[in-house]
Amino acid sequence: MHNSSAAALQPGQPVSNNARWFQLAVGVVCMIATANIQYAWTLFVPEIQETYGWSRASIQVAFTLFVIVQTWLAPLEGYFIDKFGPRMMVAFGAIFIGLAWIINSQATTLAGFYVGAAVGGIGVGSIYATCINNAIKWFPDRRGLAVGLTAGGYGAGSAATILPIAAMIESSGFQQTFLFFGILQGTLAFIAAWFLRSPTTAEVRKSSKLVQSTHDYTLKEALNTKLFWLMLVMFVLVVTGGMMAVAQLGVIAQDLGVKEFQVDLHFFVMAALPLALMLDRIMNGISRPLFGWISDHIGREKTMVIAFTLEGCGIIALGYFGHNPYAFLILSGIVFLAWGEVYSLFSALAGDAFGTKHIGKIYGVLYTAKGIGALFVPVGNLMMEATGTWSTVLYTVATMDLIAALLAITVLRPVLRNHVSYSRSRYAEENAVGKGPLPA
Repeated sequence: MHNSSAAALQPGQPVSNNARWFQLAVGVVCMIATANIQYAWTLFVPEIQETYGWSRASIQVAFTLFVIVQTWLAPLEGYFIDKFGPRMMVAFGAIFIGLAWIINSQATTLAGFYVGAAVGGIGVGSIYATCINNAIKWFPDRRGLAVGLTAGGYGAGSAATILPIAAMIESSGFQQTFLFFGILQGTLAFIAAWFLRSPTTAEVRKSSKLVQSTHDYTLKEALNTKLFWLMLVMFVLVVTGGMMAVAQLGVIAQDLGVKEFQVDLHFFVMAALPLALMLDRIMNGISRPLFGWISDHIGREKTMVIAFTLEGCGIIALGYFGHNPYAFLILSGIVFLAWGEVYSLFSALAGDAFGTKHIGKIYGVLYTAKGIGALFVPVGNLMMEATGTWSTVLYTVATMDLIAALLAITVLRPVLRNHVSYSRSRYAEENAVGKGPLPA
């Protein structure tokens, strides 16, 4: 098998940083242009409800459709990323994210908004997956940081445009806002797409600190490893817990009696819940590059143990002390900080373990963990109704995080080392068969 990692620079060899940091910056710009479809949607819902009189639940079906399409099409998008490269995929996604908001600007029925959401899911999925994969390929030696910064661009990318969007909705109406920002964001991502490219083997170097495979696995080969399924189980455990906590934060705040509490920080006053949600954006933006950078230095498994344990303990503490508004704010911030990193750690680990030639397809299947987690989110409501308290949900979620932390240190670590050892020996055999004996 041809191996694209074979000619990569070895640790310690010089590599030009300019090209790859430029590629990373372009990827972040694409993510920022894409983020509002998910994060600004909440600003449009009350306006749509007021204009057409539909129930909020029926309008929010659009958001559910968006998440399902964005998540479950990831394996198919991964196939096209590996086949056509980053430029064509991001340009395609840019057309779709612009088209999605143009459809929303003209929609007068629920079905119209549902179509817009599905089109948006295709666009966002194409851009998100492509930019993450490009970061994985360009930065084998700083993969956690690069993927974290890219994912952070999506997580925190809406921060700069939330206020302008809210102001335009107020002054010009939601239809005009959908149209203007749809064209603006789609055009920005489309232009940025043409600056993207994959690295040549001479432009990357392996990490000298991490255990990394030297064999490029196909999707079929990856699916036949213990490591892939272990990663998928851990990803589902952590992402489900985090999504439950995030999705139900408003109800949890109400149940704990802190939702309307006015937090006075001297220089401004804000209710506890919106302040906590603002912290979510900030902590998500910090979390992905921070834990990614840490994992580049101490390893993915150790970083997972730290992050997942922090997440589990933070959620338990939220159940015990969350009735105090200040404790609620601090602890919810810790929970969000320790959750956001899943999107940088698992993608970086996938690149370490399975190589980069087919990483689009492989991480595409792994990313369906988010879709599986989304299906479990309503279970939180059922548990709360059955037990009459959110404590049950919080402790269940914390248990899932702590199980993932335990798996990271007791199972993932030895499985990863065995996997990489096997892949290296296999690659050596392939080279020996194809090119004669390898030099000592």
